[in-house]
Amino acid sequence: MNISSRIIAIILSLLVAAALTTLAWVGPTMELREGVLAAGITVATCFLLLYLMFEALIFREINSIYSSLENVKRKEFRKLSNKFLFRPEPLKRMRDEIVEMAERKQKEIDELKRLQALRREFLADVSHELKTPIFAAQGFLHTILDDEDVDDFTRQRFLQKAAKSLDSLDTLVQDLVTISQLEKGVVRMRRHSFDLVALVQEIFEQLELKATHRNVRLELFPPALPETGVRVLADRNRIRQVLVNLIDNAIKYGREHGHVVVSLQESGKAVRISVRDDGAGIPKQHMNRIFERFYRIDKSRSRDSGGSGLGLAICKHIIEAHKSTIRVRSEMGQGTTLEFKLIKPKNALPEVKEKSDELTFDGQISDNELSESR
Repeated sequence: MNISSRIIAIILSLLVAAALTTLAWVGPTMELREGVLAAGITVATCFLLLYLMFEALIFREINSIYSSLENVKRKEFRKLSNKFLFRPEPLKRMRDEIVEMAERKQKEIDELKRLQALRREFLADVSHELKTPIFAAQGFLHTILDDEDVDDFTRQRFLQKAAKSLDSLDTLVQDLVTISQLEKGVVRMRRHSFDLVALVQEIFEQLELKATHRNVRLELFPPALPETGVRVLADRNRIRQVLVNLIDNAIKYGREHGHVVVSLQESGKAVRISVRDDGAGIPKQHMNRIFERFYRIDKSRSRDSGGSGLGLAICKHIIEAHKSTIRVRSEMGQGTTLEFKLIKPKNALPEVKEKSDELTFDGQISDNELSESR
């Protein structure tokens, strides 16, 4: 039973007053022995009352505080007692404040631990991705330098392989610079009106050879589009970078002898762009992580076959810079669809700069269009 401090104070006051009144009334007629006995009883009674008061109001509450803190340490927040506002008991208020602060700090500690783990994982991934092309180029070059009898054909072939490794390294560094500046918000998006149909057809021509190697058919839906095309207001180079990444991934991870469909659907003031493949799909446990830097579903894949894991992260930041969101839908054995929306221009004039054509970003970055992902 919870007894407030006011009730205990009232009871203590009444009992002490009753004891003193009784002593004052019977005191003159008492003998010395009886007076000492009465004083002892009064002292014992006050001691018990004070002890009960401290036990009820202080020690019990302090024990409760320690118990709640232990629950916070064990992250058993459900076991914490309910909190009440405007309670007059100061110790109970103090307990609630301490428990609330401890719970908040524990959550902050958990978040810091999570970020630290992500930082360690990121540094490990960066080190691995940088090490691979560096060691490859280093091996080819040292082979040429250490062996003076290398013929011209072998020397030329090794130099070409070293150059290819250094190109891969340059691509990776450009990806890192791109995503770093996108995350900092120092990239300027130059928005203007352009035709999405022409852009998609241009990308189809660029990736046609890769699609042919896997016997993948590239399709634009719907087939019958307006003669004026489908116009949007966005940064054409950045949206081209996004679509190249998405279509390239769809070709790579789609089913052989399958098809990749790019759909353009006008909806009100926006255009929904989706890229669908008919591949194996993405497991549910990976759905929320495919946009993370360096995240790959199949860890055993090399960078050439599995990508560095930066492509979708860059796409995510570019789309978010256009005040939109990129979403993924996938079912095992049914394929994967990635989609986002772009706003339509207020007028239909081609390549007309809007007055507010720049988002709140500053700076320029090099364009790396073939950053691979997954």
